Amino acid sequence: MVETPMFTTLLETQRDAVTIVVFIGTFFVALTIGRLLKRRAGVRFGVLYQLFCLALAFYSALTVYGVRADWRNHIGAAAALLSTAAVVALVNRYVWDLYFEKRRQIPIPHFLREVVALLIFLIALLVVLSMGYHAERQLKGLLAGSGIAAIILGFAGQNLFGGIIAGMSLQINRPYKVGDWLQVGERFAEVMEINWRSTRLRTNDAIYLDIPNNEIVRQTIINLHYPTEVHAVRIRVGVDYNVAPNRVKDALFRAASSANGVLPNPPVRVFLVAFADYAITYEIKFYMGNHARINEINDAVRTNVWYELKRQRITIPFPIQTLHLERHSARPAHEGHEEAQEILRGEPLFECLTDAQLGNLVKESHLNHFGRGERVIDEGAEGDSMFILLRGIAHVSVSKNGTRIQVATLNSGDCFGEMSLLTGEKRSATVSVDGDCYVMEIHKPVMAEVISQSPDCLQRLSEILARRKMETEDALKGTESPDDHAAKEKEYRATFLKRLQTFFSL
Repeated sequence: MVETPMFTTLLETQRDAVTIVVFIGTFFVALTIGRLLKRRAGVRFGVLYQLFCLALAFYSALTVYGVRADWRNHIGAAAALLSTAAVVALVNRYVWDLYFEKRRQIPIPHFLREVVALLIFLIALLVVLSMGYHAERQLKGLLAGSGIAAIILGFAGQNLFGGIIAGMSLQINRPYKVGDWLQVGERFAEVMEINWRSTRLRTNDAIYLDIPNNEIVRQTIINLHYPTEVHAVRIRVGVDYNVAPNRVKDALFRAASSANGVLPNPPVRVFLVAFADYAITYEIKFYMGNHARINEINDAVRTNVWYELKRQRITIPFPIQTLHLERHSARPAHEGHEEAQEILRGEPLFECLTDAQLGNLVKESHLNHFGRGERVIDEGAEGDSMFILLRGIAHVSVSKNGTRIQVATLNSGDCFGEMSLLTGEKRSATVSVDGDCYVMEIHKPVMAEVISQSPDCLQRLSEILARRKMETEDALKGTESPDDHAAKEKEYRATFLKRLQTFFSL
């Protein structure tokens, strides 16, 4: 087919028209997309995006026109490089602004944005050079030289980039924020600033610490303000061995609870943590808010502890060594003996004993401390002793249908457990103390020695035990006729007398 000059001119005119249309259309379509993203999504493209639109339109027109010159590839490379402006703008808007800062409330420093933009540009540059200019030896040498320079710069700036990467990790994970208090080694400090390279802290002494991010991420981060500012603080106090633990705990609890700055909830807790060389060590656990007040609150707690222990006559001992001399030739008088003897004198069971016998009974008995919640005796347990409650309050309870029912309250001066002492019966109830109690326990061998010296007491004891048993039965079953009552009491007296003689081997 032979082309005429007119036909050739027509084809060239059409090609020119299509090339112009492609150029204008590509430019305006790309520009329109950019403007729509700017208006609806707030993406800021800038002048580089307009240059990208122009280069893209020019490259598309050259391709349609059929230009095969080498400079067309240069224009395509320029368009590819300028496209990084669009990619950076999209990353800034959708990744940094919308995801991190708006959704996750993580502020992104400008330096990090610039570093990421630079990396995107470098990646685009390497792709263009490797795909568009791989056949040119000069560019290959340039790439090789660039690689060597990159390695050198990598070694020189590894700490810098390590800090940047660690800073990105801290910004994303957010283990702490500005205003939080951290424990760094042995120091406590407040976070003042988190930047791309380091974290700046300030201690209570207004000393500033600047710790590189790549160092701080290697440590265990203890954040005292996460998830809330409320956190526990512990203070230890040594107290004299001679003071009952529950009494000390109550005093330390009152002292710490009333200190200024200590939160009421969660409540103060006190623990006995060690039996040290010269004192018993207690630990006070209390809660506070902002850690900036740690010095003032610790001072308030320790000050209150000193005054409270002083009021309670509780000693905070010095580091001392005690030389204890023990003489076996004379038995020292114990606290509570006179009080116990006076209580026994008013107890009908011991009316038949002389003052000397009562004194000997008390002297050979044991004085014991019981702490809050402890049981003195358990229902159903074997026993051959009785107790005198010298100080404190105790509760008597019995088990019924799988539940425990409180039936009586014992106060200072009350006796209990006498039936087991005199007859060997099992314990009929459980006795537990309400607070710290001081209790005297009289054992069977001591009672047996006293009774052996006064055999006539057996008759008196059997009458009292029979009368108490009758009173208990009458309370449970109701009254009986006088004749039946007298006969049963006589029978009980004889039974108890025989049990007493058998139990004490008399």
